[in-house]
Amino acid sequence: MKRIAIGMAVLGMCVASMGQDKPAGQNPPAGQAAPAAGQAAAPQGKRPPKVNSQEEYAAYQAAVKPTDPAAESEKAANDFATKYPTSELRPLVYKSVMQKYQAANNGEKMVEMAKKTLTVDADDPEALVAVAQVAAEQTKDDALDRDVQFEEAKKSAERALVTVETDVPTSGYPPEQLNAYKNFIRSQAYFVLGTVAFKMKNWPEAETNLRKSIDALPQSPDVIAIYRLALALDFQNKIPEALKVVQQAVDLTKDNPDSQAGKAARQEQDRLMKYSGGTTGSAPPKN
Repeated sequence: MKRIAIGMAVLGMCVASMGQDKPAGQNPPAGQAAPAAGQAAAPQGKRPPKVNSQEEYAAYQAAVKPTDPAAESEKAANDFATKYPTSELRPLVYKSVMQKYQAANNGEKMVEMAKKTLTVDADDPEALVAVAQVAAEQTKDDALDRDVQFEEAKKSAERALVTVETDVPTSGYPPEQLNAYKNFIRSQAYFVLGTVAFKMKNWPEAETNLRKSIDALPQSPDVIAIYRLALALDFQNKIPEALKVVQQAVDLTKDNPDSQAGKAARQEQDRLMKYSGGTTGSAPPKN
């Protein structure tokens, strides 16, 4: 899963910088020019987590071993939080477990770890989008609390778009990695907003946010975002645009055409081609 890899890479960047009590920097990161006179400075984010002792740092490293299974990592994270209840490293420990559960497609446990992260740092953007994405994807159309779940998902995603500028440490980190991570968060947040709008049948809003999701991370396109964008265009009778977009989904699944996404993309492409060719096609699928 490409998006998981981006998150893990930036987590590794943060881990590598631990063990140093670095205050928030006053200078822009290397490679970024200082703002001109009269120009507002870019948000610098919060300072990196403070490590209080070598013992705490060693316990942190033991708790986030990348080779440990998710369940073992969860126990280690809970043990770490019990031993160091005020440690500023707790969000990173919980997020490392959250990412393992995400990689294992265990949405329930991923949300559990995300919520533990948010109890320590209510503005952590990665945890916010994790909670929002599961709510947006797993809430059924006939759920009694559907509207409440969708509204909460929107609020979390919108908050993440704000806190990605204020809650991510920036001092001393490579700008290219910071930009990749922030764009990953933005892409995920807009994907949630686009998904909620899609499920609410607000096709113009779905189109806008899904485009933003794709544009935020063009080097790692999400086939589901592209497929849903094609459907949102289709439902607005923007057939030529929908055909162009769905072709991207077909191309992205060329190595796995029999996957669920691959089959859906080809079915939509076939329907659109028949429709644009003058043949009355069936209605676009609902997913």
